[in-house]
Amino acid sequence: MEEKCAIKKDVTELIGNTPMVYLNHIVDGCVARIAAKLEMMEPCSSVKDRIAYSMIKDAEDKGLITRGKTVLIEPTSGNTGIGLAWIAAVKGYKLILTMPASMSIERRIVPRAFGAELYITDPAKGLSGNLGKAIELLSEIPNSHMLQQFENFANPKIHYETTGPEIWRDSGGKVDALVSGIGTGGTATGAGNFLKEKNPKIKVYGVEPVESAVLSGGQHDALASAGCVQPAGESLCCWDNQVKDGLILLASSYSSFKLAGGDLIWCCSSCRYKVGKRPENAGKLIVVVFPSGGERYLSSPLFDSIRHEAENMTFD
Repeated sequence: MEEKCAIKKDVTELIGNTPMVYLNHIVDGCVARIAAKLEMMEPCSSVKDRIAYSMIKDAEDKGLITRGKTVLIEPTSGNTGIGLAWIAAVKGYKLILTMPASMSIERRIVPRAFGAELYITDPAKGLSGNLGKAIELLSEIPNSHMLQQFENFANPKIHYETTGPEIWRDSGGKVDALVSGIGTGGTATGAGNFLKEKNPKIKVYGVEPVESAVLSGGQHDALASAGCVQPAGESLCCWDNQVKDGLILLASSYSSFKLAGGDLIWCCSSCRYKVGKRPENAGKLIVVVFPSGGERYLSSPLFDSIRHEAENMTFD
């Protein structure tokens, strides 16, 4: 019998099917079991690889864009732009990104390394200022197209079709709750809707920073949200408010990295395992989405103490 070749035709076929792992060393006091969905193991290290591919493919299927001809334009705070940058490079699209100047330098460098153009905007103008620059470029550049991650239903759709089913499959259908940071709202909405269709008793919790609690009626703060979730917009068309069972607010000081016994905790982990301490969750399985790794935040305040220590090291 001829052996089947498992080599992928291109890197986009590696998107998805990220592993889940139990957290074992940072869950003291938890009465629930907590498993992390490791989206930092996507080809370009974040959950946004999924929506970047989905939005581009959807636009291609609808005849809205053509590789080699269409210029893609998108406002971003980092990870979606990085996802779009590498997929645009693979597929042969020119990409232009706009990004608030408050975002970490790593999030400027990576998309530029993939060949994307980058315009920096005034962080004081918030998401609307960043979007405004993208719209300005869209009006000036012929054959351009904006994917609009906050309004594009290919965003939650890919999580409904992939992330949710993966969580259900890998948990053996035993998942009791999903916890996800809220940026566009696509992950929690798409995966949450799928899981609730499988079992209506499954709980879905969204996380946002206290200092930028847009969904809870607060004002957006780009600096506070930079280390926890993407800036939530004034209108989150990808966020289905009906799917959530609660919003968890977390001070941005908790949105930090901790390395404890081999578990790398990213993006509001403290509040996520607080869910696991609730008596009603005793013995239940809570799945937490770890949206990215930490390399894109090393220059941010999240790593100030470690960075200063490393910078001041001396040799004998």
